Amino acid sequence: MTLRKDDRGGDAPASPRGGKNYITPAGFDRLRDELRFLRREERPKVVEIVSWAAGNGDRSENGDYIYGKKRLREIDRRIRYLAKRLDSAEVVHPARQTNRDRVFFGATVTYADAEDRAHTVKIVGVDETDTARGHISWISPMARALLKAEEGDVVAVHSPGGRTEVEILAICYED
Repeated sequence: MTLRKDDRGGDAPASPRGGKNYITPAGFDRLRDELRFLRREERPKVVEIVSWAAGNGDRSENGDYIYGKKRLREIDRRIRYLAKRLDSAEVVHPARQTNRDRVFFGATVTYADAEDRAHTVKIVGVDETDTARGHISWISPMARALLKAEEGDVVAVHSPGGRTEVEILAICYED
């Protein structure tokens, strides 16, 4: 898996080369809403502050101007990133999955680990990953191991931490 710098300064997993940019409807809506907010509200406010600060004279020591220009660059970079991700997005509706006996994109999966502890994860797009909420990218080692498996299957997960086996307890699809 390759890593790319995301627009928040961290590393984010890149979509597979030539692969799809799958995303759930909720994830698509969140990205679209963020893009709208940046374009319609955040950027115009910062432009107004920069214009006001520029009118105050010496820009070399003008904190409002310097910070405002930096913030504009950050906003513009994020806008470009979001626009590209939305353009390449392929929205997948989990509720429309016809083969509900197997794990596919958008599935919520409950599995038991080697210590018999239950965990629940939802397989989502790269841009929706949030491990605190149990949302894992469809290209993560765990999701790759779970894909196409059925309830009761024991699958091997190959991760940087080593190999482990998990048993699939339940599969659910919802939007």
